[in-house]
Amino acid sequence: MLAPHLHPRDDWRVLRDRFAAGGRVQIPNFLAHGSAEALRGALLRRQDWRHVISGESNVFEIARTDLDAMAAAQRTILEQALHAEATHGFRFRYDLIRVPEPLPQGLADDPDEDALIAFARLMNAPATLDALRRLDPDTDVTFADAQATRYTHGDFLTRHDDAVAGKGRRMAYVLGLTPDWAPEWGGLLLFHGPDGSVIEAFAPRFNTLSLFTVPQPHSVSFIAPYAGMARLSVTGWLRTQS
Repeated sequence: MLAPHLHPRDDWRVLRDRFAAGGRVQIPNFLAHGSAEALRGALLRRQDWRHVISGESNVFEIARTDLDAMAAAQRTILEQALHAEATHGFRFRYDLIRVPEPLPQGLADDPDEDALIAFARLMNAPATLDALRRLDPDTDVTFADAQATRYTHGDFLTRHDDAVAGKGRRMAYVLGLTPDWAPEWGGLLLFHGPDGSVIEAFAPRFNTLSLFTVPQPHSVSFIAPYAGMARLSVTGWLRTQS
């Protein structure tokens, strides 16, 4: 596939004002025409997804194919235990494909490069970082990481703020890659106030980059069993060297 590129835009001042108002913004048409479709198609073809599940003190990981082959009774026990813990703590479950960190050596416009790595390389391009720094001129962001994420029936991410000591996270981002998502299916990026109430919700939108400051309490709502497709995205953080 052709290397992804940003969609040219002239609305950075408007986006900056929105970001300044609440520390979050959605940037529509983030990638150039065709780039988002190509990235989505490449991720849909991947068979190496891993399923991650948080426990009380550990994160468990299993190949998605192995999870799908698990006996129904065993999966039910796993889900019941996770739901009981999620009632009062930070828990999650979803599929992911990690991008190596640091990025492997390569050329920015290599047409044969893995699509996910190519996107991560675009996020680290000086022009991209310069553009995103326009939203917060005082930020010290120097690089971005990335991972593909896929939320299917029963997946969720409970409230947390992304602050992890030593990671240097300044902003979090989610590039939506699911067209025609219905909000009633779940999968909403929810922002929480000091009392835990929801103060704003971002619905998944295709080729839209949701960006917000860290730390900021947020969650991803439970994917309903009647959701018509998976919630596909690339997520990560804009970071500084720590």
